[in-house]
Amino acid sequence: MPTINMLSSAHKVKGQGVLSAYIEQVKLVETELFDTYQVVKNHWIPGKITHYHTIDFKFFLSLPLAKLFGKTVAYVHFVPETIEESLKLPPLVKKIFYAYMLRFYRSVDHIVVVNPYFIDVLKTLGISEQKVTYIPNFVSEERFFRQPAANIAKLKHKYGLPNNPFIVLGVGQVQTRKGVMDFIETAKRLPHICFVWAGGFSFGAITEGYTELKKWVDDPPANVTFTGIVEREEMNDLYNVADLMFLPSHSELFPMSILEAIALRIPVLLRDLELYPAILFDHYLKGDSVDSFVSIISTLQIKDGTYDYWSDQSWKCHEYYSEKRVASLWRAFYDRICTEQL
Repeated sequence: MPTINMLSSAHKVKGQGVLSAYIEQVKLVETELFDTYQVVKNHWIPGKITHYHTIDFKFFLSLPLAKLFGKTVAYVHFVPETIEESLKLPPLVKKIFYAYMLRFYRSVDHIVVVNPYFIDVLKTLGISEQKVTYIPNFVSEERFFRQPAANIAKLKHKYGLPNNPFIVLGVGQVQTRKGVMDFIETAKRLPHICFVWAGGFSFGAITEGYTELKKWVDDPPANVTFTGIVEREEMNDLYNVADLMFLPSHSELFPMSILEAIALRIPVLLRDLELYPAILFDHYLKGDSVDSFVSIISTLQIKDGTYDYWSDQSWKCHEYYSEKRVASLWRAFYDRICTEQL
């Protein structure tokens, strides 16, 4: 039975989507492809397939040996443009890191992207389209599901949230790229609505916008709560208290938080970015300014037929990214590269 060696160091930094994606992908392969492939994690003995989930330098050094035994795969969770507004790096360090990132991607046999939009992005960076495969992210319904209504009041009490008002949830690292400042400004214009941001400064003071954002996190508006970094095992509780998922990010690949929210039928409001239609189709609400965000949230808070419609749209999107469908894509991908000659 061919072995897939999954290599990742995402566990070293809590509260990031890369870790969530790694956990879900590995579990999916272990559960759905167990009849065909044996999965090992962070072994230094190469497998028939060596699948790199992060781009550590020690992993880069292992590439020549891995290629002697089988095929190598890199999972692309970020490109230079998504790093640009995430971390504040000195110019020289940034230049070196970006060059290294692209060297890693060019060095592996195959690349998997979570959004088809980034196939063209990688092409502009000199990476052949022939080595790139699109396979979307996925979340398990065993981890993200709607709890009984009787539990909701208890969960709101657990997080110190009011029992009645409409609750808007943002999820992700507190950083400029995530649109946290627009999240705060939208909340200030809707003081009767409760806003919660689940996430913190996973990379500390090198986070882009850290100084300004830290002030707001330490002293937020009265209707805004910053939870800090939340363990993934607790995130389902926070989705259960939410009425709306609001993520005004300026750039993304395929946020795991969106998949987690739609698994509970929560309507999703996003910034109108070019990359979303290819993965979310017309199943989400979109705005391009604080004014539009305020208008949309004001409409949804009534929880009438419009709210029900967007809840149903979230569920339709969730069904598209079903466990069986995504597992079949991974099976076809692994089967194909296993038959390639070394």
